[in-house]
Amino acid sequence: MQINYRVSLAFDKYSDADLDEFTSNIIACLTGNAAFPNPPVPPALLTALADVPVSDLTSLQSVFQKTIAAAAQGGKQETALKDEAREPLVYSLRNDAAYVQSLASQSLSTLLSSGYAANSINRAQSPLDTPVIVLADNLGTTKVLLRLQPVVNAKSYDVRVSMAANVWADMGTFTQARRIVVEKLTPGTTYTFQVRAVGGSTGYSDWSTPVSIMAT
Repeated sequence: MQINYRVSLAFDKYSDADLDEFTSNIIACLTGNAAFPNPPVPPALLTALADVPVSDLTSLQSVFQKTIAAAAQGGKQETALKDEAREPLVYSLRNDAAYVQSLASQSLSTLLSSGYAANSINRAQSPLDTPVIVLADNLGTTKVLLRLQPVVNAKSYDVRVSMAANVWADMGTFTQARRIVVEKLTPGTTYTFQVRAVGGSTGYSDWSTPVSIMAT
């Protein structure tokens, strides 16, 4: 029996910070993705005329980021402007989500390559697969970027770090598998990371295979 997957639209309920990170992940995953050559709202426009409204994800996100910063320092008007900037970004992400689903509804791996998540195809919870860290890279000074292979039905991902054998410290819970940024690291120190998925019938997956990297 052929399974039809549906793109999750849960991102429209994300906090402003999580929506910003989610957008960054979608831009990274759609850029140059041969499976999705012509999304209705492109990741970024190569050129733009000054008198033509810009409608790419990068520009919409940039406006949203500026209003988030202003709202943090301002009052009701700045918050209203932030909410107004959020609406077209969410609308554009939903348009691209529909496009992704139209091309990848029968291929989960292709759908996940877009950066979007898939809704559960059944109502019964099951144990989660163990996530895989596919990338660990320095993101400027004192930060490491982790990218995971998304786990179907995972609600979030726990990250822990070790600098000594069998001694682990919790680094927080993250909602985006494709973009996990761990901050406040010490340059020149080697860190070993593990992640686990949260959700499913058991609550948590097993911890991933450890991945080590020296912070810069």
